[in-house]
Amino acid sequence: MPRYFIQLSYNGTTFNGWQVQDNTKNTIQHILQEKLSIIFSEPIEIVGCGRTDAGVSAKDYYAHFDSEKTDLHLPDTNYIYKLNKILPFEIAIKKIYHVTDTASARFDAEFRTYEYLIHTYKNPFLHQSSLFIYGELNIDLMNEAADYLLSVIDFTSFSKVNTQNKTNNCNVIFAQWIKQNEHEYVFKITANRFLRNMVRAVVGTLLEIGKEKITLEEFKTIIENKNRSDAGMSVNAHALYLTEITYPTTIFC
Repeated sequence: MPRYFIQLSYNGTTFNGWQVQDNTKNTIQHILQEKLSIIFSEPIEIVGCGRTDAGVSAKDYYAHFDSEKTDLHLPDTNYIYKLNKILPFEIAIKKIYHVTDTASARFDAEFRTYEYLIHTYKNPFLHQSSLFIYGELNIDLMNEAADYLLSVIDFTSFSKVNTQNKTNNCNVIFAQWIKQNEHEYVFKITANRFLRNMVRAVVGTLLEIGKEKITLEEFKTIIENKNRSDAGMSVNAHALYLTEITYPTTIFC
């Protein structure tokens, strides 16, 4: 049976995360499987590139699935138009790719990029998409700490406890606060993998550095201690976005 990647984006603020759950149908995965099955007239199960928590959005997301149909990726079939017509407005399909039979949206992903948005001046138009932080922030100091993340291997200090991960090792290749304008900033981080709650915990701790509540040396000690309770609070999910995923070109047909 042919395998496909589906590329999509979604506003996750009103959903209970990506993953199918027993106690709710209000997840991206459940809704997408339901609508794909209707449009393709066959049972469809999809595997996402990763879990996003409740409230987290994705500007770029991939999932894979198998289908008996051989033409889903062809533009003249209008499947993307049909899917977008019946999906809720918070979920948009971008493209369908034909991939190799063993391609995995989850395990073949080489790097993932997240962005977290904050603003330091009250703005009613950013309330639902960015986190309002009152007071001055030392962005230079926050970026010194962010640079240190590139040398870290074990991110246990920023992971939810009691997970089923075999390892908490991650390879972060980029981490930086970028100034958008006088009052708006974005934290961009790229890694081969992320632990549950990792980005939100990292941002929460970096904000404590920016407010000069902890020093850079204390930040390093928090990481070395491998204790989640030592790090800062996890920031709200609504300002977190999965923005980019890279795959090897060899998996695309």
